[in-house]
Amino acid sequence: HSPMYFFLFNLSFIDLCYSSVFTPKMLINFISKKNIISYLGCMTQLYFFCFFVISECYVLTSMAYDRYVAICNPLLYNYVMSPKVCSNIMLGSYLMAFTGSMAHTGCMLRLTFCDVNTINHYLCDILPVLKLSCTSTYINELVVYTVVGVNIIVPSLIIFVSYGFIISSILRISSMEGSLKAFSTCSSHILAVSLFFGSGAFMYLKPSSTRSLDEEKITSVFYTNTVPMMNPLIYSLRN
Repeated sequence: HSPMYFFLFNLSFIDLCYSSVFTPKMLINFISKKNIISYLGCMTQLYFFCFFVISECYVLTSMAYDRYVAICNPLLYNYVMSPKVCSNIMLGSYLMAFTGSMAHTGCMLRLTFCDVNTINHYLCDILPVLKLSCTSTYINELVVYTVVGVNIIVPSLIIFVSYGFIISSILRISSMEGSLKAFSTCSSHILAVSLFFGSGAFMYLKPSSTRSLDEEKITSVFYTNTVPMMNPLIYSLRN
């Protein structure tokens, strides 16, 4: 199997997992009409949700690098994107996700929560849970902006640089057919990246003073349900 399908397998696995982190509990709550989750369950949900979301950031980045090597250095593709290299890239992606999710969850565990413990959301996401704290959330907000900033800005820069080289290579192709073929191999990935990183940046990097709960819920539904559902469709339509 080509490296692209190896990364697509991991992307599909991550999409399935991070939707499954909260969907079963949400459905149970709808059926039982008891919107209850324990403190431990909430922290566990938060940890795994952060883990799989951060993992997706780096899988999408890995796919951009894969396209860069395939188009800009096709003769070296099998050597550069060897099974060992692909496995190491994925290992690094999961390690980054582990580090980020531990930072978010660890900072959340240090907070004291008030008697009013109703989460105005359908899952234990970072921002809605922070609103319940009786103690200062300054450190947590700093961690959110730092970790989310790193996990969105750094992958975004790598993706932009990769596509800068890709576009430069495509423009040097003399035939229109060849240019279109090269661009078509990247179109689905560009769409998937735009949907995921765009909604994530809007959700977490927006200043807290300009946020509203309704906006947060709508954005959350988009990147937790719509984006994972659309990724298989995006890649299937291209094929």
